Amino acid sequence: MLFPALHTTPDAPALRFGDRALTYGALARTAGALAHRIRAGAGDPPRVAVWATPSLETAVATVAALLAGVPAVPINPKIGERELAHIVTDSAPALVLAEPGAVLPSGLASVTRVDVTLDEQADPPADEPDEQAPAFVVYTSGTTGAPKGVVLPRRAVVSTLDALEEAWQWTGDDVLVHGLPLFHVHGLILGILGPLRRGGSVRHVGRFSSAAVARELTDGATMMFGVPTMYHRIANDVAGDPQLAAAFAGARLLVSGSAALPVHDHDRITAATGQRVVERYGMTETLMNTSVRADGERRPGTVGLPLRGVELRLVDDHGTPIETLDGETVGEIEVRGPNLFTEYLNRPDATAEAFHDGWFRTGDMAVRDPDGYVRIVGRKATDLIKSGGYRIGAGEIENALLEHPGVAEVAVTGEPDPDLGERIVAWIVPNSAPPSAEELGDHVARLLTPHKRPRVVRYLDALPRNDMGKVMKRALDG
Repeated sequence: MLFPALHTTPDAPALRFGDRALTYGALARTAGALAHRIRAGAGDPPRVAVWATPSLETAVATVAALLAGVPAVPINPKIGERELAHIVTDSAPALVLAEPGAVLPSGLASVTRVDVTLDEQADPPADEPDEQAPAFVVYTSGTTGAPKGVVLPRRAVVSTLDALEEAWQWTGDDVLVHGLPLFHVHGLILGILGPLRRGGSVRHVGRFSSAAVARELTDGATMMFGVPTMYHRIANDVAGDPQLAAAFAGARLLVSGSAALPVHDHDRITAATGQRVVERYGMTETLMNTSVRADGERRPGTVGLPLRGVELRLVDDHGTPIETLDGETVGEIEVRGPNLFTEYLNRPDATAEAFHDGWFRTGDMAVRDPDGYVRIVGRKATDLIKSGGYRIGAGEIENALLEHPGVAEVAVTGEPDPDLGERIVAWIVPNSAPPSAEELGDHVARLLTPHKRPRVVRYLDALPRNDMGKVMKRALDG
């Protein structure tokens, strides 16, 4: 049973979006009624799209699809025409679940619309599928081609959420606050289903602001989930506001994910609040792989240890496992465990290519410290720079550059160099007067090593980012 609290604690608070809320009993009856409608019209093979606005209706629709045993396809409300057309054609949903009044694009005109209302009530279906049954089809960002539909089974959802219960000491007494979008693993599976799996509650603040989160933290919330862009704003806001800093200081756990949180922001938040942010590492295909534990060392720049049930290794360019735990040797992360997806929908070729000897090839590059802690240094495709015979991760250079007072934001890439193979390029958003390339190069050489200094510095007003706050390096001209 995915959500025992639907049956055991009917009067306990479950969901709150703004001034609208549902108890577990109300959620069970509302989602139960919708689950019966979904089963009646979900098609063959059964799938339903969810127009994933940050709303109570999206949460109800997702729970209803899971109760019905029908895979949900979350759709970003800001999606473009071409990407939407691909998802609709590829996943062929029979229904699209949406909040009343939401304006759907013409690309969904061929899909039967079901408005998610909160007034219909019925007991949930008595039966649930087995753990191998698909729960979600979540589409990747499509940075290297058409988005791929990642089929996530129910066992992946359960294993991840239960492993995080142990790692984060997550209980039904916890109240989670966040303002994440709900079309992605982070906001929807971790941020909505996580609290419901535990029997706790979640408060979604809508549009994120430090003040909105702080209000909830001073009114009973115990945990916050966010992405680095949010924590960067928090770091700025708490520095000059003791009352705001005190609100964040009272949290039991602050968790950052979806991209690396710069060490500079870690340190600023700790200086103002005393809190050390917990980082974890996951992907759409794997859900969560590692995390810093609530009772473990919260070491900035690391994503902790493998979660319960997850096996993790680093391999070199030839696929040979790297046994050295020296904090320096860079390898690609491969994982296996119950948290993995089953396939890319309609793409057996891509599914086969993604695995190596039964291990999923993440494409993420990392080093492991002597105690096993994992430090992500970037993506293999965009963040591994081979310069002068060295394998260099862009992430550590970015962290070093962010320690320079003249740097507000930074992205590091590589570009072809006739002598070095690749040269390191720093894309800088300056705080005020741009620091010189020589000054930044000397700064990196002093903190790291000379071969990691940027050879080229380019200045920007802003870095290109996607909806989850990740820098889109492919949009940077090399």
